Amino acid sequence: MAHRAPSGRGLAPSRRLARRFLFLFTLSLSCSYLCYSLLCCCGGPAAPRARCAPARSAAAAKKLLQKSRSCGRAPAEPPGSAAPGRRPREPPPPAAAPPGPPRPGAKRLPQAIVVGVKKGGTRAVLEFIRVHPDVRALGTEPHFFDRNYDRGLEWYRSLMPRTLDSQITVEKTPSYFVTKEAPRRIFNMSRDTKLIVVVRNPVTRAISDYTQTLSKKPDIPTFEGLSFRNRSLGLVDTSWNAIRIGMYAVHLQSWLQYFPLSQIHFVSGEKLITDPAGEMGKVQDFLGIKRVITDKHFYFNKTKGFPCLKKTESSGLPRCLGKSKGRTHVQIDPEVIEQLRDFYRPYNIKFYETVGQDFRWE
Repeated sequence: MAHRAPSGRGLAPSRRLARRFLFLFTLSLSCSYLCYSLLCCCGGPAAPRARCAPARSAAAAKKLLQKSRSCGRAPAEPPGSAAPGRRPREPPPPAAAPPGPPRPGAKRLPQAIVVGVKKGGTRAVLEFIRVHPDVRALGTEPHFFDRNYDRGLEWYRSLMPRTLDSQITVEKTPSYFVTKEAPRRIFNMSRDTKLIVVVRNPVTRAISDYTQTLSKKPDIPTFEGLSFRNRSLGLVDTSWNAIRIGMYAVHLQSWLQYFPLSQIHFVSGEKLITDPAGEMGKVQDFLGIKRVITDKHFYFNKTKGFPCLKKTESSGLPRCLGKSKGRTHVQIDPEVIEQLRDFYRPYNIKFYETVGQDFRWE
């Protein structure tokens, strides 16, 4: 007769005691881990000081497990409890930080400078080019390369507007063109700097310069008196700044010692009035940016006698240059004007030949 396998009831007392001890040991180990999870998750700062009472039964362990789940997350698996072939559960990665406001850009040294000339139309060029979304321009004249060079490049950089990587920084100071040290100083900053020179009939420019000075100093000598050392002999006083600035060919030589003509763009002050879109189109090409500024941006202001920017979607008013622009020039003796034309003619011809452009000032 075959013998049956002994059941649990028939086990020897020593074997039943061993099985009970193993069950209680496993239950106690699980409860201890659950208690540790509760203390770390829900106990707060004082939790590590608390102690867990050992679970005496399976019901107590189940209750402890439910409390652990109420902390808002499932307890991590104890070491060695993962199923064979399965990786232990890893904590989830930290949540990505919410996106912050867009970076405002950085202050950069200018890649392009309007270096001259005074009373040629530099303010108009600056205001027109600022319409372009890829250009940020400093509104005031910093006079760094002529008056404030000792302040250093970091001071100069601090004045600049913030720009994105896709934008060009521009500044304008018309006196640079006649400052002997300016070409070398700009070259030392960056030999790749693009230079813009706005030129105008030198006789008209001198009269405009005098008109501006007269509005500030009504007691200055007459235009004729300042223009000539001896009018009867036709001796022009080239030491007067208003006359000296218009000798463009002389000043240009200083710039060509450091920069090739390909890095210098000349804007016609006359065409800037009659065809602003055409002149600004060339400026945009020179800067290497898309032609955004076109005819649709301008209208002719008959009162001022020059073009203004039309109102945009962001502004309810048109943008015109200030009251100091478009002044009525003082009346000058036609013979004085003719003498000055004769004086400037050789300088103009030399200038045309050097830049390869005829501005038709004769």
